[in-house]
Parts: sequence; structure tokens; C-alpha cells
Amino acid sequence: MEFDLIDRIRRHTEVHRDDVVTGIGDDAAVVAVPAGRELAIAVDTLVAGVHFPHGTDAADIGWKALAVNLSDLAAMGATPAWALLALSTPDGDEAFFDGLARGFAELATPYRLALIGGDTTRGPLTVTVAVHGFSAPGEALLRSGARVGDVVMVTGTLGDAAAGLRCLAEADTAPYASLIERLNRPTPRVSAGQALRGIATACIDISDGLVADLGHICAASGVGADIDAPMLPRSSGLLTHFADVDALDFALGGGDDYELCFTVPADRAGEVGATLARLGCGATRIGRIVEGAGVRVLDGDGAAFEPTRAGWNHFVA
Repeated sequence: MEFDLIDRIRRHTEVHRDDVVTGIGDDAAVVAVPAGRELAIAVDTLVAGVHFPHGTDAADIGWKALAVNLSDLAAMGATPAWALLALSTPDGDEAFFDGLARGFAELATPYRLALIGGDTTRGPLTVTVAVHGFSAPGEALLRSGARVGDVVMVTGTLGDAAAGLRCLAEADTAPYASLIERLNRPTPRVSAGQALRGIATACIDISDGLVADLGHICAASGVGADIDAPMLPRSSGLLTHFADVDALDFALGGGDDYELCFTVPADRAGEVGATLARLGCGATRIGRIVEGAGVRVLDGDGAAFEPTRAGWNHFVA
């Protein structure tokens, strides 16, 4: 049964790449890293009831399991190449496997990302994906390069996914479809990350919430950051269904956005905004890097306030 399920996933996700010497079918994959490239590797695990609600469509699970990993590569400015998939399920439901593989392949195909191996086992529903990508030596975006005077920017809009999770509790979820879509099918900003190479001084993807993740940049760079709360980009869908105070709460600490938060020299902010607008995701200037430590959130009058949400904590229910 296990090998039938692996083959079923392979059929949905098969992509030919010359750098895959040996893919699925042996004890290990054999791949060739192109000359003059460094390898960027990321891995994430999604657990039912923790990272996605029970009852989430299998195709959406497959998409998201890959998307959150591609988002990590995007934050490094890397080009995706290969993936490994490990899956535990309570049973061998073929329809579920087909759906998960279909969602995974929908996102993998545009990037020519090849599934080169994996594992299946019986257990609670858990999906683990490891992705591998390439970057030129010394070009990987890191968290540790932000400098005082840099501006802080983000791609896309913030808060939709956390709002979508809240909306799942509604009897009729149809009016909130756009928010729930952002929860179930986040868009990894791979092209944006590649465009930021050589420009951004630091970068991270927003998985645990803006304040928490920008805090990681501050800690790695030895700086502080001020965020202008009124500048945070929020979608019309979010502002239509939620009061401004709730929309701001979601944007600051809701998590699951998988947008990029990055820092750039102030004199290049306009250039970056124009470049990312052409890529379709846009970029918004939301604050600045300052001396000190940690992240300060400022209201419209410039007064600091404490956000309601501190960000996602994987070990708190």
C-alpha cells in the first residue's frame, strides 16, 4: 500500500529536471547542484488542528504545505528546485492522496519544482515538506543585515489569513471566501525575493505575525524597528468585514500571511516599490530601522502602543 501511495503522488507531481540524477524509486534521491550555486534548504511541518483546521480540503493542504516552504526560499531570494514530502495519515484514503498531490502539483509546476522523494506512514494527519533551491554565492538574503536608517517594507497585504481563520466559525462562510482563500492558499513571493537580491539588507517571511517576525530581523541585526500602524497594508476584504481595530490586530500579529518583510536603504525604497508593483504584489513602506532593540508599534499620533497579539507560538494552544 505504501508504495502504491507514493507512486500515486509521483504521478501527479512528476517534473523532469536535468539536475535530478535519480528521483523517486530508490533509497535516496541523487541530485546535481549546478556549478557556481549555493544550496538553500528549508523544511516545515503542518499538523492537522494546529496549522490547518480539521476538515480542510486535501488539495488546499497540499498547496499550503509547499507554499510555506517556498515562502522560506523566497525570503532567502532563492530559486526553487526540488522537494521531499513526508506524510502521515490515519488511513490510506486514495481520494485524499489524490487531492493533496493535486494541490501540491498546482503550486509546484509553475516553478518546475521536482518532487524527488518522501515517505508515508500511519498516524495523525501531518505533512512535512523540505525544499531545496539555488542562489549565487553571497547573494542569499539574510535576517542579519538591517542597518539604522533603513526603511521597513512588506509585500502584499497583511491580516487576511488570520481573519479567514476567524471566519471559518461563521455559519455561512461564503461572504468571507477571499479571506479564507488567503488562509488556505497563500502565495509565496518567490519572484519578489529574487528581485530583492542585492538590494534588501535583510528579509524574512511573515509566518508568525509581523511584529514577531520583524523582531527576528532586529535580533539578528542588533537594531530596533519602529512600525507606523496606519501604514500597514490591509485588503478591502479585511476592512469590509472587520472593524479597523480588529483588522490592525490581525495585521500586526495574526500570522500565516507568508508575505515578505524586508529592509532596504531609504534611497532605494521607491525603486523597490516600482519593481514589486510590476511583479503584481507591490510593496508598502511601513516603518524604519532605529537604534536599540525590539519592535515598537506607533499609532497615528506617533505614540507607542502594545499590540493585542504577540504573534504565533507553536507551543501554546
